[in-house]
Amino acid sequence: MAKPNKTKKPAPGLPTRQQILDFITSSDQPAGKREIAKAFGLHAQDKIALKALLRDMADEGLIDSAPGRAFHKMGGLPKVTVLRVVESDGDTVWAEPERWEGEGVPVPRLRVRERGRRGALGVGDRILARTEEAGKGWIAHPMKKLAKGEATMLGVVKEEGGRLYLHGVEKKERHSFVISERNGAEPGDLVMAEKSGRGPRVFAKVTQVLGDPFEPRSFSLIAIHKHGIPNVFSDELIAEAERVAKQPLGTDREDLRHLPIVAIDPVDARDHDDAVWAAPDDDPGNKGGWKAVVAIADVSCYVRPGSLLDKEARRRGNSVYFPDRVVPMLPEVLSADVCSLKEDVDRAALACHLQVSTKGELKSWRFSRAVVRLAANIAYEDAQAAIDGEIDHPLTDSVFRPLWDCWDALFAARTKRDPLDLDLPERRIELDEMGRILSVAPRERLDAHKLIEDYMIAANVAAAKALESKKAPVMYRIHEPPSREKLGALKDYLKTFDIEFALGQVIRPSVFNHILSKLDEAEFREEVMTQVLRTQTQAYYGPQNAGHFGLALGSYAHFTSPIRRYADLVVHRALVAAFALGPGGDIEDDASMERTGTSISQLERRAMEAERDTVDRYVAAYLSAHVGEVMEARITGVQNFGFFATVDGIGGDGLVPARDLGREYFRYDEAGQRLVGEETGEAFALGQRLKLKLVEANPISGALKFELPDGKGSGSGEAPRRGGPPARVLKRRGRPANIRHQGKRR
Repeated sequence: MAKPNKTKKPAPGLPTRQQILDFITSSDQPAGKREIAKAFGLHAQDKIALKALLRDMADEGLIDSAPGRAFHKMGGLPKVTVLRVVESDGDTVWAEPERWEGEGVPVPRLRVRERGRRGALGVGDRILARTEEAGKGWIAHPMKKLAKGEATMLGVVKEEGGRLYLHGVEKKERHSFVISERNGAEPGDLVMAEKSGRGPRVFAKVTQVLGDPFEPRSFSLIAIHKHGIPNVFSDELIAEAERVAKQPLGTDREDLRHLPIVAIDPVDARDHDDAVWAAPDDDPGNKGGWKAVVAIADVSCYVRPGSLLDKEARRRGNSVYFPDRVVPMLPEVLSADVCSLKEDVDRAALACHLQVSTKGELKSWRFSRAVVRLAANIAYEDAQAAIDGEIDHPLTDSVFRPLWDCWDALFAARTKRDPLDLDLPERRIELDEMGRILSVAPRERLDAHKLIEDYMIAANVAAAKALESKKAPVMYRIHEPPSREKLGALKDYLKTFDIEFALGQVIRPSVFNHILSKLDEAEFREEVMTQVLRTQTQAYYGPQNAGHFGLALGSYAHFTSPIRRYADLVVHRALVAAFALGPGGDIEDDASMERTGTSISQLERRAMEAERDTVDRYVAAYLSAHVGEVMEARITGVQNFGFFATVDGIGGDGLVPARDLGREYFRYDEAGQRLVGEETGEAFALGQRLKLKLVEANPISGALKFELPDGKGSGSGEAPRRGGPPARVLKRRGRPANIRHQGKRR
């Protein structure tokens, strides 16, 4: 920073440098040249001298100018500026300037006051705010919430005609931008960049070089940077984690080390939150029933309210899982070691003790802080093979058999409850040691998966009801019934299959299950299942109970995964406080719970989007070796501009534009979710199976593009339909007689 030029003196009548600094610092309005001149009563020639003085002060590093030509103290903030929210921990929202030019000066962090604002601010939101310096910090008073900005972007550097351009990694990004500052980037590099300018004169300034975009391990890195997911723990925070990890378990815990508790997890699990045990109940009041323990890692013992660990966990909201890595909510010394329930090691647990009746009903429950020593960590596949008699395991009869017998009762209660049953398998990406893709396939759904799921649901219900019994606030997991608007759209859709759906009935999950059961052998069952899924609302967290529609439960909370979900940690603390189970308890009030719920719900959606984007990139990379091949696909979405399809058993959505369907004009049937040819009646409908030719697979964006394999489309000699509006909306609701649906149950 340049030193003040002491040889220059202000002209007579001009304020001194210090007077100007004092004025722009104390002014409650943006202070430009006009405001400064007015404040000091300057006229005519004095204003010319003031302009020169302000220029000198800027050169000397005393002041800086903000957009709109208002001045502020160098290292300070404009009175009104654009901020981006970088942290929302439920109680406090923090923001940073969207642009910061203070060389050598740390970027200031402002506490946002949201009084009277509608709608909580989430990470990534942009606001126009009035800034106020308070003590040693800053406060932001929001004036207006701005549209999501595109100031930063991920892209790949390419050289064309001797100039460097930035090509975005987003599927929707169709433009390239001239790179104004490369900052060490070379053609082919994956970079973070800032965009500046307007209209046709938009430039990109490289801010960070990330490496080779085609390296498989870059795919998750792209998502981490794109979605702003914190993936580095500070040295101070790691030191705190290592310190608390050394604390003793204490002597006031219930000793459950005599129970052969087991953890059943995915073979590639990186942390182990939960473990289970069950045995016949010796209580005469529960004859023929079962007693069970669901032991959950006691994270609240280590992560105390208000600590650095707590603030960071709240800021992250959850762990984010990618095929090649996990971005944990807690440092590895806790998430993968001390808090992870492992075989033959003493671990702190919060235990849920259940009494299960012969009909699978929860007769009673209690919670205790315990010490456990697992008898085994076992993969789902191995546990299933042991219970099926395919492999010998020393715990089959003593541990697995009672677990399965108790689960038979829990499953019977689940069947009676009739929760929403959609058979939609997950994709599993298998990588080699170098991170290269070996296979992409649906994850097999075993009884072992269902067993653990039902034990976890039982513990989650018990946690919610236990807190309700103490009249303590609960961080509920809420899944509301579908909206009337979505149900109306489903009614119109089902009508195209001659399926009646009455809007006047009480909508329960069983209503949807009944529809799907009648279509068990129908060719179009899968497309109806997809539409039923799209009718559902998105689950969220909050203190106002609205039940869990999908599970057909009146009270439900997340309790079983505190290593990877902040919501579960909130529930643990509430249980510890409500039942006086020792230190680390905390019960938030409704207002605080509302803010926390909003924040972690937003962070959960961010994680889901990042995980989905990354899987799409891996799938595109896997399919890039199969460009030009014809493959079995299923239509996953229909719009007036074309339809989207996914490769059977692999996934990844690709577009078939309506203009590439040949010379025939296709009309869009909105209710039936299909495109219908005007001349032939040929249709492309949601859920329909068909053969498509893969013509493009872009690992960087995750985008796929298909065309019909019969010579139609842009790659054939036949001219595609050009120009004109998108396909017209078809008003007729009937299904043309020659539409064939080749779907089968997946």
